[in-house]
Amino acid sequence: MIKKLIVSICLLFSLVSFAQEGTSSPYSFYGIGDVRFKGSIENRSMGSMSAIPDSIHLNVLNPAMYSSLKLTSFSIGGTFAANRLKTNTQNEKAQRTTLDYLAVGIPLKKLGVGFGLIPYSSVGYNIQNSTTNNDLTTKKYYTGTGGINKVFLGFGYQLTKNLSLGADVQYNFGKINTQNISVLYDANGYQVQYGTSENNTSIANGVNFNFGLSYKNKIYKDISIFSSATYSPESKLNLSNTRTIALVQSISGVNNVTIGDPLNIDAINTKLKLPSKLTFGLGIGDSKKWVVGSEITFQNSSNFGNRFNDINNVTYKNATKFAFGGYYIPNYKSFSHYFERVVYRGGFRHENTGLIINNKSIEDTALTLGLGMPMRGTFSNINLGFELGNRGTKAEGLVREHYMNFSVGLSLNDKWFQKRKFN
Repeated sequence: MIKKLIVSICLLFSLVSFAQEGTSSPYSFYGIGDVRFKGSIENRSMGSMSAIPDSIHLNVLNPAMYSSLKLTSFSIGGTFAANRLKTNTQNEKAQRTTLDYLAVGIPLKKLGVGFGLIPYSSVGYNIQNSTTNNDLTTKKYYTGTGGINKVFLGFGYQLTKNLSLGADVQYNFGKINTQNISVLYDANGYQVQYGTSENNTSIANGVNFNFGLSYKNKIYKDISIFSSATYSPESKLNLSNTRTIALVQSISGVNNVTIGDPLNIDAINTKLKLPSKLTFGLGIGDSKKWVVGSEITFQNSSNFGNRFNDINNVTYKNATKFAFGGYYIPNYKSFSHYFERVVYRGGFRHENTGLIINNKSIEDTALTLGLGMPMRGTFSNINLGFELGNRGTKAEGLVREHYMNFSVGLSLNDKWFQKRKFN
């Protein structure tokens, strides 16, 4: 039954993941969009921590953790995001519902295998800007859709009782479409002649790797220390770019009629350098009762860029992220009190994204909470997550985002490849 359910959800996910608009952030205008994936719902509920091993939940942030699995695990997660976007003069709301990941982990004694699909980054913005000069007002409308997806295959191997190593290969692919419409109006609000429309398309592909290490050791009775490290070397994302321009008769920059045939403009294909990333994590606790930990990530994003090299108000610097989190289980053996077997998760993260716009650094801070609710009679779980955070600033004409993310995930676990005792 569980295998049929996995196949059905895989088909649904593959159809929906490419059509969804995964973000409403104006900051998705830059680079490859808004990088949404911060781990599974279990990880995100603990501040996106990846240092804590788990025998029934798949940790795709660190491939060394695949060797910790005791059961075959199928994971899928989705999020409802409610955003409030604020500038010094405007206040808007936006909502999105997205599928976040699909992954399968299979234990093979000391070896663990993981594979899946992740909608990694998303482009989804609708921005209007206007300037007035000599009674003429120029209104510009910017829209964008698309994003980058990842398929991955990884392995984790238990070298010793305490030490595991892992690696995965990730193939990045996707399509990003953007449109810029510029329309001129006179003092009475009437459109002057026609506007212009610029349409850009980038088709992306590339390969990157991720390496992981996990270590655990008992230090006192049931108390153990946990540590981990992951490293992703710099890689390249190949972008095949096309650009067209056309005359348009525009109504509010949204409903527009193209006048004549669009003109193809030569657009240089570009290669974006996806930055290298190094993460260290440390935790302590009784894995059947409680664990707390912290993690720090360094990302060499100063050499990052944009799809088209014609954006002048943005630069990049090296990024850092700090995370703190953990979980608590009152009594995992309890059969009479359901909520004593629930996993209560919490965490905090702060990220300097490395993005600098109008000389202002864009930062992201969030408080996270979550519940792991076991399904009766199985090792499977329904995982709920909540994020409350903000990103950006209202200074220098920028946007401050206040967001609430509600996430739901399934971790379906079963034992595969068992030898039959009776024919």
